[in-house]
Amino acid sequence: MNPGETLISYLPYTHSFEQSLFGFAIINRLKIGFYTGDPARLVEDCQKLQPNFFPSVPRLYNRIYAKLKAGLDAATGCKRWLATRAVDAKVANYNATGAITHGCWDTLVFKKMSALLGGQVRYMVTGSAPIDKTVIDFLKICFSCPIVEGYGLTESAAGTCIMDVEDSVTGHVGGPIEAVKFRLKDLPEMSYTSADKPYPRGEICMTGPSIFKGYYKRPDKTAEAFDEEGWFLTGDVGMVYPNGSIKIIDRSKNIFKLSQGEYIAPEKIEQIMGLSQWIAQVFLYGDSFQNACVALVVPEEETVMKWAKANGKDGDFASLCENDELKKIIKEDWMKIAVEKKLSSLEKPKEFMLWSELFSIENNLITSTFKLKRNVAKTVFKPQIDAMYQVVQAAEANRA
Repeated sequence: MNPGETLISYLPYTHSFEQSLFGFAIINRLKIGFYTGDPARLVEDCQKLQPNFFPSVPRLYNRIYAKLKAGLDAATGCKRWLATRAVDAKVANYNATGAITHGCWDTLVFKKMSALLGGQVRYMVTGSAPIDKTVIDFLKICFSCPIVEGYGLTESAAGTCIMDVEDSVTGHVGGPIEAVKFRLKDLPEMSYTSADKPYPRGEICMTGPSIFKGYYKRPDKTAEAFDEEGWFLTGDVGMVYPNGSIKIIDRSKNIFKLSQGEYIAPEKIEQIMGLSQWIAQVFLYGDSFQNACVALVVPEEETVMKWAKANGKDGDFASLCENDELKKIIKEDWMKIAVEKKLSSLEKPKEFMLWSELFSIENNLITSTFKLKRNVAKTVFKPQIDAMYQVVQAAEANRA
């Protein structure tokens, strides 16, 4: 970036990402334009400010992507033919050479798209949560500028990894910055080790001058956050490519992050859902590429069978778990509990599915201490998880 160029500021200042961007702008003598405070007017603010540097998070990039795709899909006749040709040509060129500009199509088609953010953006960056490769590659083509992905935590003073601006390969967060050293901690219980082939995997551990010293007045939490050699345990599982770039693939702690960047503690929610008389077991899942969590629920068989008998419902327990009326009753019951316990909207699963088989040691879904094996459940129930997210996405599309 050059002195005098412009950065737009709209992320919350409690976010370490935004704080580091502010410091970056001051040190590099950039102009900072503050948005009006209304997220719905961000596009309008960009068109007035015409920023050269646009930082964001996956949730907003997904909305921009959806808006651009909807515009292309709505086009008809010659305009649609021209747009299709332009996208296909730039995608093919990008896949072949990594080029994100095109002398002809940028002027005819993509100049109008880049005008959405003011038309002067030279660099874009994304952080806070993973972003889908399809989205980031499409936006590179539309805005004809590099979009780099980074990784970091509040405990590491925001960014600790960043992609090289000339790297055309997406789906990773680049390599460590100069101030930080990384190493991997083996997690045999999750089947992640530094000896894994073709790439080493494990929990990312950090050390360096930008790593925090501890939590304020919480020596217990501080002790948990560092190993005996003083390395900070991030709780994120990484995979290291031969060139040193890192891909974040999982969490080693029982929390997950949604696409908004919000952390969800599944065990707390599962315990609350389990307060319902209708529910025996719950597996709550959140995908960091999705904006909602979903759940697999095993109902209380005794309660269900009593309900079936009282209401003239035929069938065994497995067939009753496919009954839409039963699903509605269970949802209404635990939603009342969720309100009483003051769960946020993000903590309430947008979709759930009933499952008739209890999680057990025999089917390898719980440990000998009766803790849910989340990594195993994620694999076993992948078809159900995918199906539930399809329902969520369809519902969001209908609302839109």
